[in-house]
Amino acid sequence: MKINLPDIPEPEQTPMIKALLLIIEQLATHSQRQQEEIDLLKDEISILKGQKKRPAFKASKMDESTDKKTSKGDDDDEDDKNKRKRPGSIKRSKTQKLMIHSDKIIEPDKPLPSGSRFKGYRDFIVQELDISSCNTRYRLAYYQLPDGSTVTATLPSGLQGNHFGNHLRSYILYQYHQCQVTQPLLLVQLREWGVDISSGQLNHILTEKHEYFHTEKDELLEKGLLSTGYVTTDDTGGRHKGKNGYVTHIGNEWFAWFKSSDSKSRVNFLSLLRAGGNEYRLNDVAFDYMQEQGLAASSFAAVSGSPICLFNSDEEWQAQLKQLGITQKRHIRIVTEGALLGSVLQNDAMQELVIVSDGAGQFNVLQHGLCWVHAERLIHKLIPLNAAHREDIDKVRHDIWSLYSDLKTYKYQPSERQKKHLGAEFDRIFTQKTRYELLNQQLKRLHKHKSGLLLVLERPEIPIHTNGSENDIREQVKRRKVSGGTRSDTGRRCRDTFSSLKKTCQKLGISFWDYLKDRLSEEYSIPRLGDLVKQKAEAASAF
Repeated sequence: MKINLPDIPEPEQTPMIKALLLIIEQLATHSQRQQEEIDLLKDEISILKGQKKRPAFKASKMDESTDKKTSKGDDDDEDDKNKRKRPGSIKRSKTQKLMIHSDKIIEPDKPLPSGSRFKGYRDFIVQELDISSCNTRYRLAYYQLPDGSTVTATLPSGLQGNHFGNHLRSYILYQYHQCQVTQPLLLVQLREWGVDISSGQLNHILTEKHEYFHTEKDELLEKGLLSTGYVTTDDTGGRHKGKNGYVTHIGNEWFAWFKSSDSKSRVNFLSLLRAGGNEYRLNDVAFDYMQEQGLAASSFAAVSGSPICLFNSDEEWQAQLKQLGITQKRHIRIVTEGALLGSVLQNDAMQELVIVSDGAGQFNVLQHGLCWVHAERLIHKLIPLNAAHREDIDKVRHDIWSLYSDLKTYKYQPSERQKKHLGAEFDRIFTQKTRYELLNQQLKRLHKHKSGLLLVLERPEIPIHTNGSENDIREQVKRRKVSGGTRSDTGRRCRDTFSSLKKTCQKLGISFWDYLKDRLSEEYSIPRLGDLVKQKAEAASAF
């Protein structure tokens, strides 16, 4: 039921009337959300009955409308013309750059009359794929030397101990991780093509002997954090061994890194920022954090008086907490977070790192930037109760997206004058009073996060949204829908590793298929991905 609240003049709004209006607005909002849940349940019932559900509505494109072009030339005019054409009408040459592997000359079927003259050929190019099994028997020469010892020839690179070739193993990894083909379907496909392979052997190829890939994946985070200066982050669900878990993403436009865990707490996130390290450090950074978080005086005195300041494993740290007599969960959490932060900031480069997130509490460490798209979404979700509320919400959203557009422009042309103007405009938007009390409260909450939302004014190179993380982590969501969860720790580790390597290859413009072949054949002609990420970051910072 829709409620239309009357417009009460400001002089007549006594404290009691304001309180009643606020209660009515909150009840109406709660009722509206309940109605939405009821509609969703009705859709599910309709699907179970074989009927159609309600049509879905497309998401808002207001973020894209804030993009501005700095200059417009002939290429931009051509792009605009192409955008105005209907989908599929823009043609390109499909065979001009194709490599021709063989030529076949075809003559007319019927005899030609006398006097016919040859005028050349009309080319018709056909693309084909040759799929067949190819089994090779390597006959290794075996010799006995005069002293009685023996010498045996060695297999080519990448084949030692493997009864399946480099291309076949690359194909299996590519199909599973790039194309998301499940193991049962992949097993059927290979057997139909004449490959004699068992389910156990297929699982072994997907999960075992990948230490090189794991090492290269771990390098990605270390070099990405230390060289790029900023990252975006997000997390999503990821089931493991039949239990709910989480997958955390850290990355930017040059790399993507995934890690699965049983928790998504700040302790977990700080552990990831150690980039493979296991250290806990009690230093000034750790002690300052503990005091900021309000650690009890008794626990702080015990920790600050500890003669040992460095712990090289989780076991050593847990033993130290037990020895200090810190048993309360909150105290353990704060002390652990402080020790992890002390370890992370031991590297000076990490002190300049900016972490941009959707505002989740576990990511609020170091220099923390906030996503504008998520901030505006809080306004967009408000439910207007009358025309005045609707007008105020639309006006506020328009103001926010206008400021968002100006921030995009500022990133490319920063100036001190524009910086002051944008700061003042932020205050104007988020301190204004509207006729909708819930909107006023939401604006007040967002204004408290001014430093995070306007961090771009101090660091113009950082993104002002987490769209990159949202797109990257969608890979994990699709995998969860296709295959459910992982059943072994090795399988979970491989899922994180190959997802990270695949996404990073895409960002660096490297074919994931070529990358797999290069690594499995042990040619290593493609540089290590961490080094390429570092080069990209250094090249970008030079401008």
